[in-house]
Amino acid sequence: MTLEIDHLTVTIGDRAVVDDLSLRLDDGARLGLIGESGSGKSLTTLAVLGLLPRSARVAGSVRLDGRELLGLPERELARVRGAVVGTVFQDPRTALDPVMTVGRQIAEPLRLHGTVTRREARRRAVEAAAEVGLPEPDRIVDRYPHQLSGGQRQRVVIATALITRPAVLLADEPTTALDVTTQAEVLRLFRRLVDERGASLLFVTHDLAVLAQVAEEAVVLSRGRAVESGPVTRLLHAPEHPVTRGLVAATRATTWRAS
Repeated sequence: MTLEIDHLTVTIGDRAVVDDLSLRLDDGARLGLIGESGSGKSLTTLAVLGLLPRSARVAGSVRLDGRELLGLPERELARVRGAVVGTVFQDPRTALDPVMTVGRQIAEPLRLHGTVTRREARRRAVEAAAEVGLPEPDRIVDRYPHQLSGGQRQRVVIATALITRPAVLLADEPTTALDVTTQAEVLRLFRRLVDERGASLLFVTHDLAVLAQVAEEAVVLSRGRAVESGPVTRLLHAPEHPVTRGLVAATRATTWRAS
């Protein structure tokens, strides 16, 4: 399934926070969207999902296999979210409901997008928990988010996003809140699951080193505009735009401090 963004502009107040952005995520591809804080990358994913704030004005086009998503009624967009397009947000502490067991949360998309019995939903939740590497999946589904580590909570969020087997996965800074070891484990999990499912992946981050582990191509954003694009290895080793060079320098500094 192909996601096409053409001349997307998102304006809040008198500022274009996403400015004439175009990109294409082909079926089964892994594309990175990278930039510093405030570059418009997260707002781009929210535009795809139809989750922008009401104050935002949107122009351009967002098409999924040729179907225009911008302007779709909320009821139709709700059928796309979760079922066709899965989303992993940055901080699992805010993405998960603290008063609901993780098993119920993993199975929630099944309830929203289909008819499954409670027993079947639990069985599928246990399977999904096992697939993302959660320990003792038949027990962990009965726990609450505060009883899990940060890495385990992020695995719950990934299981929730993938349980309906969406064709497209949007991952918005999914490893930022994790320590280096857990981050590496989660990135390996992304690669494995995306490859096994044949899903398309749009991976949003500010870290080129992270992006190099999951994506082949990338688009660099600055102040809402695409300033450079190409293979991630080329961006890392031969960046052309000053913003990209700054991201490479930040990556090298972070790697040096961690070593």
